[in-house]
Amino acid sequence: MAVPESPKFFARSVKGLGLTTLYHSPRDVKFLCFQRFVRLVANGACSLILALYLARLGFSDTRIGMFMSLTLIGNVFIALVLTLMADAAGRRNILAVGATLMTGSGVIFGLTSNYWLLLVAAMFGVISPSGNEIGPFRAIEESTLAQLTSFEARSEVFAWYNLIGTLGQALGNITCGWVVHYLQDNQHWDSPRSYRVVFLAYAGLGVLKLLLTLFLSKRCELDWNEDDMSKPTESPTETSPLVPNRNRSPSTRNPEGHIPSMSRASTIVLSKLCILFSIDSIASGLVPQSWISYFFSTKFQLSTSTLGILFFVASIISAFSNLVASVVSRHTGLVKAMVFTNLPSAIMLALVPVPNSPTLAIMFLVLRSCSNSMDNAPRSAFLAAVVLPQERTMAMGIVNVVKTSSQSIGPVITGALVEARLFWVAFVTAGSLKVLYDLGILAVFVNHDTRDPKDRDRETSTDEQIVEDDERIHPS
Repeated sequence: MAVPESPKFFARSVKGLGLTTLYHSPRDVKFLCFQRFVRLVANGACSLILALYLARLGFSDTRIGMFMSLTLIGNVFIALVLTLMADAAGRRNILAVGATLMTGSGVIFGLTSNYWLLLVAAMFGVISPSGNEIGPFRAIEESTLAQLTSFEARSEVFAWYNLIGTLGQALGNITCGWVVHYLQDNQHWDSPRSYRVVFLAYAGLGVLKLLLTLFLSKRCELDWNEDDMSKPTESPTETSPLVPNRNRSPSTRNPEGHIPSMSRASTIVLSKLCILFSIDSIASGLVPQSWISYFFSTKFQLSTSTLGILFFVASIISAFSNLVASVVSRHTGLVKAMVFTNLPSAIMLALVPVPNSPTLAIMFLVLRSCSNSMDNAPRSAFLAAVVLPQERTMAMGIVNVVKTSSQSIGPVITGALVEARLFWVAFVTAGSLKVLYDLGILAVFVNHDTRDPKDRDRETSTDEQIVEDDERIHPS
């Protein structure tokens, strides 16, 4: 009796994990996911050695922290300009510009050791100290994914988008560790020379990403003549407070290519989100992957190859946890999924510097990775649901800018703490801030969580209600 049930169980499992949704998604969705994979391979490789590379060049811990912070500040400017231009200038064009900057940055890192030239290259070429997304890419891609997928499929597509990217980061981590170990131990290269090979590979991956951009179709561009709000896929829910407006003025469709404006209701929700996201990002900036790698290298004397394996394992676990997040969000709603998955990782992060044993410290880091990125897919789906379709690129770009600018505060603080032999303070502070962020999200947005999108009769969050709620909270 068990044998005939096996195919059904397999089919249910495939559907439950979102593989069916990804398989039937448009071709552009698959190309965007593959672009993210390539980009995160490059980011994962560079973030593993960035702090180590700068230290080997003779820069102090404070200057290393300043380098990371200024890099993030520069990326804020690049991300803001490119995301605001994306819908008007063409999303594919902006993605191509970003890939070109990425390539140039890798070449400069591979050819020079000058601090200021490296800084300029990192600022304009979206070198990521954390290994995660900075720059304009993610905001544009997520806005495009939201446009190409239905409301029902969006959370699963975002989960796979994040999973594929994290797998790329894992591959970049372990490949970088092995390559550097081989060049140093077998070819007897010094550290800076072996690290430069990684940055030249980063440039090569930028070229590959540029080529992949050419395969995207016109469907990735925003169609201002299409009334997305009238589509059944944008069914009203608690996380979709903006009701369809079929009498919307054509000027809101921005046919002339100007930067789109944002409705008052979207601005209210987005402002609250940005305040909370900034708290989370400050915490992330205190302990990006480059600093964590530096911590394990200096405290426990772990080799680059060992670090590569460590972050590979952590990234693999983090990648597949995204699938769990998709399942959790279907049962608890997006907001609760964001909070309940991120809270344990915040606690584990604060515990990383406590033990003097590398085994226990690694255990806390791996446990942190079990749920560290599980909130990404629900967060992206939630953000896509609370703004109008033509506002998504701008909204996601603004969120990206807020997160990156907030994150830029952290590295320089950590650099000063490292020089003062207080590295542990950065981890404890980061974990505490992330707990504060989780509780804030739960308190402010729990009533905006999603329900069954087909349940139109129970819609309670309209555009006018959001404005009225804000006026009651903040009376003039």
